[in-house]
Amino acid sequence: MHDRWMKMAFEEALKARKIGEVPIGSVIVRDNAVIGRGYNLVETRNDPTAHAEIIAIRDAARQNQSWRLAGASIYVTIEPCPMCVGAIHLARINQIVFGANDIRFGACGSYVDLTKLQSMTSPFDVVSGVNAESASELLKEFFREVRAKNKIAGP
Repeated sequence: MHDRWMKMAFEEALKARKIGEVPIGSVIVRDNAVIGRGYNLVETRNDPTAHAEIIAIRDAARQNQSWRLAGASIYVTIEPCPMCVGAIHLARINQIVFGANDIRFGACGSYVDLTKLQSMTSPFDVVSGVNAESASELLKEFFREVRAKNKIAGP
């Protein structure tokens, strides 16, 4: 079930990679249909908030003419950061499904778990590890290419 939507999130991530952005993609699904999609545009827009999840939330809100996205699930190739978990919560999205864990910035348990805070008025259902290996490899490959291009040492 999750594989279908995560595949679409990967397609979004590949769009980001094609334009030199960190390859992270997201789709928002409600009632078995995609209602929003997005990919990382931080560099392109020179906007630190232009994460894939934020772009997808804005797209879904615009298409639905409502910022309230209750009953929806968001699929992301990597674990959302604190900013994105906050936006997901404010949009009333009920489920977060992600691929790879993010030990540096992940806010669904890898670095910090904002989904379990008592101040979160609507609880999240979190599903992790969907196509995690592919998501992780996509990011590793991207950063290997960046380091090689910039001749920066690293693993």
